[in-house]
Amino acid sequence: MKDNNLQRATFAGGCFWCTEAVFDKIKGVDSVISGYTGGAIKNPAYREICTGRTGHAEAIQIYFNPEVVSFIELMEMFFATHDPTTLNQQGHDKGTQYRSGIFYESEEQKHQAEAFISFLDSEKIFPSKIVTEITPLGAFYNAEDDHQDYYINNKEQSYCQFVINPKIDKLKTYYSDKLKES
Repeated sequence: MKDNNLQRATFAGGCFWCTEAVFDKIKGVDSVISGYTGGAIKNPAYREICTGRTGHAEAIQIYFNPEVVSFIELMEMFFATHDPTTLNQQGHDKGTQYRSGIFYESEEQKHQAEAFISFLDSEKIFPSKIVTEITPLGAFYNAEDDHQDYYINNKEQSYCQFVINPKIDKLKTYYSDKLKES
């Protein structure tokens, strides 16, 4: 980890361009790295991940200050900005690489994730049961440089306009108090 005061959370919520863009905007988040985890081969490349045969998910690692934003608050924003009820799919993106997952690093993260999902299901927050996997974090491989800060560098791309911007708008509507100053 970068700083002794920072903690790390690893989430997969479909395309990592989307999840990175969301969490980059949160107060207390120091950095977000796009990458791959949960698969069978070492050092996978994007072209291999896209086939869905490596078992990896497109994921992000969030380095955050828990005195400013908690793991539970990050999970709340995670679940609010993707569909955790569709197995291996987010919108038009289909395949195991787009699955919803929380890759925990401690028993505390595991228990918090299990309790949070149980709460969401029991309160019927979503119309269907949540299928987000809760898995121990194994190896995490950083995605290639052109995938890092994708939204920041490509805001005018149609994917960013039609897929990522609505997630950012939702964040601004429901979590404006958690956003960094623009």
